[in-house]
Amino acid sequence: MKKILFTLLLTLPLLASAKVEDQKYLAGAVPEQNGIIIFTQTFSVPGKTQADIYPVMQSFVKQLVSDGRQDLRTRLVSDEDFTTVAKVEEIMTFKKVFLNWDHCFFRYRITAQCTPDSKVALTITQITYQYQFDNEGKGGEHYKAEEWISDKEAINKAGTKLYPRSGKFRRKTIDRVAEIFTAARAAFEKPSSATFVQ
Repeated sequence: MKKILFTLLLTLPLLASAKVEDQKYLAGAVPEQNGIIIFTQTFSVPGKTQADIYPVMQSFVKQLVSDGRQDLRTRLVSDEDFTTVAKVEEIMTFKKVFLNWDHCFFRYRITAQCTPDSKVALTITQITYQYQFDNEGKGGEHYKAEEWISDKEAINKAGTKLYPRSGKFRRKTIDRVAEIFTAARAAFEKPSSATFVQ
């Protein structure tokens, strides 16, 4: 009996940490405005002018585009008024083991606006997924983020956990957006070593 109690006491911290870790993916983690999923982040770049900031962000977005799949929808959409807009397509991997690569095409629109008050306003929206396509990248299942990773679609009614299938898309999207926002900031801290994680 003592062994069982001791084992339970040892596993409690693990269960608690798993719950806390999952909290970042639950209600409110995927922001919506008027029914549209839109991730935003604004940060300041002290000591830099709008003209200083703009080429760094322009280079950052162009790097995302060049890291994407050039043969499909990845492209620079517009580049004017200190704002760079692009549509990016990446491969999002859920699991990769021998003879099993669970992945999708992850598509989004990124906008990087450099403002006169030395700030960068980043927006990621128009998110879609193509899943279980053939060897040529055709067919498969197509999902819009609003219909797949929103709080309503991806979280159980009790609000305590993610549904297994849509939940994996939600987790990976939240993590990828965080990586992009972090890399955008890092472009100013260490321009030569900023990474654009795929």
